[in-house]
Amino acid sequence: MNVRRTVLALALACHPGPTVAVTTVTAVLAVAVGHGLGSGVLVTAAVLAGQLSIGWGNDWLDRERDRRSSRRDKPIAAGAVAPATVLTAALAAVGGCVVLSLLNGTVPGTLHLAAVAWAWAYNLGLKATVASPVPFAVSFGLLPAFVVAAAPGSEPAPVWMVLAGALLGTGAHFANVLPDLDDDAATGVRGLGHRLGRRGCAATAAVLLLAAVAVLALGPPGPPTPGGLAALLLTVPTGALGLVLTRRPGSRAAFTSVLVIAVVAVTLLVTSGTRLR
Repeated sequence: MNVRRTVLALALACHPGPTVAVTTVTAVLAVAVGHGLGSGVLVTAAVLAGQLSIGWGNDWLDRERDRRSSRRDKPIAAGAVAPATVLTAALAAVGGCVVLSLLNGTVPGTLHLAAVAWAWAYNLGLKATVASPVPFAVSFGLLPAFVVAAAPGSEPAPVWMVLAGALLGTGAHFANVLPDLDDDAATGVRGLGHRLGRRGCAATAAVLLLAAVAVLALGPPGPPTPGGLAALLLTVPTGALGLVLTRRPGSRAAFTSVLVIAVVAVTLLVTSGTRLR
């Protein structure tokens, strides 16, 4: 029973939403750029290990802040798992990430380990500074570069794909801090999103994600695809409407519109991989 409780607590402490999302995007992108079953599984496993280490490391580092904020959704703060257990899991995931990343090759592995290192830098302190978006820009720009570099016989990822990943990751960062602005500010976390305020943070997230959509729709060589043009036609008015409605007290329209744009951008990113074959 205790083992089951610990496993469940660890699953909740790894930030399951982002972990599953990034790992799934990696798997789909790997298929799109031409990975076979073996190399695709290896790339995806490396990313999963990295995401687990980042999530567990974040919850361990933020344990006291989460307690002060009475975050009952956080297993350590809720007393569901010992801090030492989460730290051990994080370090084990780091070790697994190093091995799995380098099994993809020296260059691809180095790209992925650099992405994970920047994410850890965010957890270790950059999250509370004006440079808080930088780790997201670097890490998410390196993610497609890693997936493409690890594909058998592939060329380096094109600039437009790396740029789109960086824009998508940075926009996702601003979107991610929106729901927690008040709790973070109360515990001393003042990243760039907090300094911009709710409306500024929402506007920045929308602009960056719209830029990612534009790069993915217009960046690849050749004429834009119907899907890319349709994405632009959907996301531009969605972002504008969300920013207008966010002026209403208590409105979640901006956050909702940002999520819609993010889903469209991710869909374009994973499907754009087929244009590299």
